Amino acid sequence: MIGKVNILVTGGSGGNGSVSFRRARYVPRGGPDGGDGGNGGNVVLVGDSSFSTLLHFRYLSRIKAAAGGGGKGNNMHGKNGRDRLERVPFGTEVWVVDEGGDRRLLADILSEEPIVVARGGSGGKGNARFVTPTNQEPVLSEGGERGERVPLLLELKLLADVGIVGKPNAGKSTLLGSCTRANPKVADYPFTTIEPVLGVVGVGDDSFVMMDIPGLVEGAHKGVGLGHEFLKHMQRTRLLIYLLDGSSLAPASFHRRKAV
Repeated sequence: MIGKVNILVTGGSGGNGSVSFRRARYVPRGGPDGGDGGNGGNVVLVGDSSFSTLLHFRYLSRIKAAAGGGGKGNNMHGKNGRDRLERVPFGTEVWVVDEGGDRRLLADILSEEPIVVARGGSGGKGNARFVTPTNQEPVLSEGGERGERVPLLLELKLLADVGIVGKPNAGKSTLLGSCTRANPKVADYPFTTIEPVLGVVGVGDDSFVMMDIPGLVEGAHKGVGLGHEFLKHMQRTRLLIYLLDGSSLAPASFHRRKAV
């Protein structure tokens, strides 16, 4: 499962303003009529329940919104750039990473509310904007602003109502497969499950999400077993069920590692 990706997002640049003068028959002094440039598009993230990983960002390290169009004569405003909309799983944390490697939480995506992560630049003003009593025929305009350029870290913490934890081969995957339509891998060797697996449990007209968490062993938070990468998903879980293997000689005991 892809649960952490670095991407560079850039808002679209604003369009340039136009330098133009009205040209019409019988209007010898039509005056300036250069229109403003369009605004650049924003980069927007939105939560989507149909996604469960960040796999679609694996080969998408740079994301840029569309630029705004340039202004034209006859006071025609340039076209605004379209927003770039990217969908992410619920539970995605969006971090802004600075040049020193420090990060700041920008958003925690838990709903379908759109989050703007990089704003587009404003369009430049056309020469019609610069008319003054002392300058009736300005020949200047503004260039469009550049869009924001933001390095982001996306980190997924899965959302679930119930999480199943326990020692390797305790039967977590079997329980998930029995309660839901999920198809977790089931085998007779430790750490068959190497990433969290989600399933929906139906209870009458209601339902809840159950998650199979990879085998938990003592010292997992220090890197023992599969390490601590999957432990972050437990932070989002409302209820944890600790599953014991009833066929084991000591169901409640841990296998301790010998000191090296």
